[in-house]
Amino acid sequence: MGPCNDTQISGFLLLGLPNEPELQPLIFWLFLSMYLITVFGNLLITLAVSFDSHLHTPMYFFLANLSFLDICVISTIIPKMLVNIQTQSKVITYTGCISQICFSIFFAGWDDFLLAVMAYDRFMAICHPLHYTVIMNPQLCGLLVLVSCIMSVLNSLLQSLMVLRLSFCPEVEIPHFFCELHQMIQLACSDTSLNDTVLYVSTVLLAGGPLTGILYSYSKIISSIYRISSAQGKYKAFSTCASHLSVVSLFYCTVLGVYLNSTATQSSHASAVASVMYTVVTPMLNPFIYSLRNRDIKGALIRLFRRAAIKGTIVLVMKKCS
Repeated sequence: MGPCNDTQISGFLLLGLPNEPELQPLIFWLFLSMYLITVFGNLLITLAVSFDSHLHTPMYFFLANLSFLDICVISTIIPKMLVNIQTQSKVITYTGCISQICFSIFFAGWDDFLLAVMAYDRFMAICHPLHYTVIMNPQLCGLLVLVSCIMSVLNSLLQSLMVLRLSFCPEVEIPHFFCELHQMIQLACSDTSLNDTVLYVSTVLLAGGPLTGILYSYSKIISSIYRISSAQGKYKAFSTCASHLSVVSLFYCTVLGVYLNSTATQSSHASAVASVMYTVVTPMLNPFIYSLRNRDIKGALIRLFRRAAIKGTIVLVMKKCS
């Protein structure tokens, strides 16, 4: 990195995607399709949980919030990337970059906390079924989501303010398809020791904490399932948390794979491609995991489509009559 000057940084260049012109249309339509599938799938789950009284339970309340956050995570990154591909520009403004860092950290952190909350919900349902409805009341569920949100907001603001204190050289090239915090710290030409320390501590506390809670909850869940005598009872108990366990495994395995890949290969393009897994692929697959493995969700979606079809028919009849 060359020496810095005191001029105001106007923007950065996002170079994480292939530069070949013949690949640009393919990349554009691929990511646009993935974005639309993610938004549509997660929106369907959110609407199904909201409008179907059969799904007004803590588990589906948390699922609806998770689906909403998946939409927010991918919407923070993909639309700007699609605009850049369409306009054949790789520029992102300084303000846009900081905003992208802030919102991506916020929504991803909230997503992480919510996965831990959902693990706690399954722990209470399987290990303490007699007290489940009393403990997991609407007030506690709302409080858990609110606390997760507040902690994510504080972490996001802290990390964003820490980036604002850094100095960057003009025309900084970011080897990524979005403004990722770790990449930004590495590209700064001022002292980043404090940023590295804050990032390390926050990662250990705010990522390691939820993961520890998830592992503890599932250790207790597995122990409780093992003590169930009947095979049917074991299958029924495990099936209630199989979807969540699949989502947790997908989320943490992809995130871990990205950082292990980036430290092992030191390839910016390989890291950018690997990051697609947890920023795009994981939110896209979550609706399929929950809908395909869950009869309640499939039933709610069928009722939602029937209700929409009936309303559409009524509107058409009224228009013809008028």
